[in-house]
Amino acid sequence: MTLQILKIGELAAQTGSSVETIRYYEQQNLLPQPARSAGNYRIYGEAHVKRLQFIRHCRSLDMTLDEIRTLLNFRDTPEENCAGVNTLLDKHIGHVADRIRELKALQVQLQELRSRCLTVQSTQACGILQGLANADDIDPRNLGSHSGGCH
Repeated sequence: MTLQILKIGELAAQTGSSVETIRYYEQQNLLPQPARSAGNYRIYGEAHVKRLQFIRHCRSLDMTLDEIRTLLNFRDTPEENCAGVNTLLDKHIGHVADRIRELKALQVQLQELRSRCLTVQSTQACGILQGLANADDIDPRNLGSHSGGCH
């Protein structure tokens, strides 16, 4: 068995991450600080690869960094019971269900908006643009929670 020694670019390539993401995860204390070479290069090993793969899998499931941090804490204490893991995942499932409901409502709103302009005409007469401009008709609480990314 050979010891795997990787520079940050090699770790990024092996895990499908960007160098910036790896540095960010280090700053967020999700990845342990790597050792340094004599030339002051970051040196990563198999443990970094596995941990980064775990983090990326959690991110692919739309988990927040705080949720991932909690899961990593559980993972780092294997003698603990997994009740907290179950609770975290149950809460995340609830969040996903809420988000699905929001997205379905968004789809209905977009379809209704799209139905306002069924023919090509001047933008001045465009029902979609007029509908978007009439924000007075919309309860601000119904504008959704989408903010472009993380929850």
